[in-house]
Amino acid sequence: MNRIQVAQLFGRPFFRGLVGAFAPLRLYGTDRIPRHGPLILCFNHFSWLDPWAIGSGIPRTVYYVAKQEAHDAPLMGRFIRLFGTTAVRRGESDREAVRAMREIVRRGDALGMFPEGTRQKREPGPVRPGAAMIAVQENAPVICGAIHGTQDWRFGNFHPVSVAFGEPFTLDHPRNSKGYRDASEEIREELLRLWTFLVHTHEVGRPRVAIPPP
Repeated sequence: MNRIQVAQLFGRPFFRGLVGAFAPLRLYGTDRIPRHGPLILCFNHFSWLDPWAIGSGIPRTVYYVAKQEAHDAPLMGRFIRLFGTTAVRRGESDREAVRAMREIVRRGDALGMFPEGTRQKREPGPVRPGAAMIAVQENAPVICGAIHGTQDWRFGNFHPVSVAFGEPFTLDHPRNSKGYRDASEEIREELLRLWTFLVHTHEVGRPRVAIPPP
């Protein structure tokens, strides 16, 4: 067991309790996440709270990517590196980051990504091609996880937050720019489908048990 696995093993229950104390949390479909084998996890992104809420419910070690600016922050950078986060430079071709992410998948681990590239305001936005490119090139399964509620969460209001995971799927597209764009659109559609499920789930009172769409 390496340092990152130990950090996440002990950090997961701590952060689940911490997030749950300030944002009533519901997790749907966590049983769909395979415990072993290569995997790319794709999430929509509203708030700094998202990684902690999502990560608290994933039953395996996940190696994330985050913008270089977060890594450059003295305290934040050290903290997220402890939990296995790789830096990427937004808007640039970062071959070293791509190589590191492909290596995560090749060795049979789970890669966690926020493929929109930045936080959205009210609903999931366009998906950039990075996650799709790695999934196509490595022929790795993808699981999307949608989060809802963090776009309204603020200190003091403790808005409820929910996460829904979809079924694993593969992206069978050509290894070229058009193929990566088409694959990215598949990821976006899946995120929207799961997020719409969560919107409805919140409208009916967030039952403890609900099954995300297959």
